[in-house]
Amino acid sequence: MIESRKAFGIRKITTIGMLGAISAILGMTPLGIIPVGAVNATIMHIPVIIGAILEGPIAGIMVGLIFGVFSLIRSITTPTPVSFVFWNPLVSILPRILIGITSYYAYTALRKTTKNETVSIASAAALGTLTNTVGVLSMIYMLYGARFVEKIGADPTSAGKIILGIGITNGIPEMIVATIIVTGVVRGLKLTKR
Repeated sequence: MIESRKAFGIRKITTIGMLGAISAILGMTPLGIIPVGAVNATIMHIPVIIGAILEGPIAGIMVGLIFGVFSLIRSITTPTPVSFVFWNPLVSILPRILIGITSYYAYTALRKTTKNETVSIASAAALGTLTNTVGVLSMIYMLYGARFVEKIGADPTSAGKIILGIGITNGIPEMIVATIIVTGVVRGLKLTKR
């Protein structure tokens, strides 16, 4: 009984709720989705990474689940020509859950090896963003490749190259923004805990 209380203490539940609410706001408003041509870049993964680093993988998974569900809802309520790919939970939800896992374990592993908190946080933020980008685009390529590329008005025979181009075009700016924001927020919150 004591162990389960520790796993889901008040602080952890509050953090999950707060970051989940931020994900919901980002997901239901234009704040979290940045249109880039026919596809979207996002900052919705940032609360997932922050939750995982501050409160562990379960918190990251829970906030990632909220992010994924709102991504699915947004694809239904605000459709674009490529929204159909996000109707599949393997595209809209699974990669978002994995963000919390990879971010947490990257952070803890790097903190042990580098002994540098800032490097550990920044690297976890970059890896969490990469998990989102690679996870979503890999699923799109495997499940919908040619159809997705055709819907954005490109040659369906070049699906791999076009999806890779989207990953580079959106992924690099997302990674830079996430690294800056997550590092600042987590460092600031850790300083206030002292």
